[in-house]
Amino acid sequence: MIDPTQPFGFATRAIHLGYDPHDYHGALIPPVFMTATYAFEDIAQGQRRFLGEEPGYIYSRVGNPTVSVLETRLASLEGGAAALATSSGMGAITSALWTLLQAGDAILADQTLYGCTYGFFAHGLARLGVEVRFADFTDLAAIEQALTPNTKVLFFESPANPNMRLIDIAAVSEIARRHGALTMVDNTYCTPWLQRPIELGADLVVHSATKYLGGHGDLIAGAVIGVKERIDEMRFFGVKEMTGANISAMDAFLVQRGLKTLELRMRQHCASAQAIAEMLEAHPAVAVVHYPGLPSHPQYELAQRQMRLPGGMIALELKGGYAAGARFMDALHLVTRAVSLGDCESLAQHPASMTHSTYTPEERARHGISEGLVRLSVGLETVEDLLADIRQALDAR
Repeated sequence: MIDPTQPFGFATRAIHLGYDPHDYHGALIPPVFMTATYAFEDIAQGQRRFLGEEPGYIYSRVGNPTVSVLETRLASLEGGAAALATSSGMGAITSALWTLLQAGDAILADQTLYGCTYGFFAHGLARLGVEVRFADFTDLAAIEQALTPNTKVLFFESPANPNMRLIDIAAVSEIARRHGALTMVDNTYCTPWLQRPIELGADLVVHSATKYLGGHGDLIAGAVIGVKERIDEMRFFGVKEMTGANISAMDAFLVQRGLKTLELRMRQHCASAQAIAEMLEAHPAVAVVHYPGLPSHPQYELAQRQMRLPGGMIALELKGGYAAGARFMDALHLVTRAVSLGDCESLAQHPASMTHSTYTPEERARHGISEGLVRLSVGLETVEDLLADIRQALDAR
């Protein structure tokens, strides 16, 4: 096992940290511990473990050796002290916020969010007595104006799903600190290889590990990373007693597998996305391309400061609105029409007809989602093949 105190590189930690094969009969790959519960040597040991006086496992809803390896690696890669792996990205968000908030508290969130996150805030937290406010987090003055004395958490995504707005993580975190609130950043789009919010001042980072961390479209998982005291509270209250959203050992094993190639995959995702974004920007059927790697992106300079590379996600707005978006989607052959992102396969979705179809056109416009907006998750196929498919779909009439 590598020494966790040594400054090993990202990929080395993703592959080796937190596991010594010699502790497990020389098995090179961490075993999958398919067990629900754990035996105690005697009643005294059980008592010590339940009281937290002795390390060890009690029940797999709160801890599992396979999961522990994943959590050790995620915490290190994000620059946090501890991590909690969960059954989904929404499991991470709900477990964290049920721990941090109670009736009478307030949460302030950016106006552009993943649809299920927005639904949990607006219809879940609000229904149980938490005041939920939304503001344009690209406007720091708007954040200051929307804060209240009861605001406990500021929540946002950067880049935002699906329109690729960027938020200045350091600036928002500074505002939160001054007002005694915590900053929580959804880093799913970037992964810790492209962006590390904790190093920029954020208190907590959440992920849908279903996406780039897993990387193969074959699992559902999530994670939250932060200081150990808060993560412990989320584990023993948020998951154990509130949501029950623990990750399975098999899914933890699969996310571990994904982490081993994360750096390599993200390099290719970014390189291909840059080439596609540049092609899209020059095509006459495209009104605007939202990609942080293009100098035309309104927050290009911010992307240069807080992201290593611009990522594998692109949003494009087609001339002709809804009809043009639907025509483009139906003309794709290689790129798959599907929600989710971060897979080896390239995926495209049209929010107005898919993920945000239940919104009115006015609601979509308020959230910055035009009728002709298409979101591309650029995969790992040969980029020339992707370019050819996207071009022919743009040319379809």
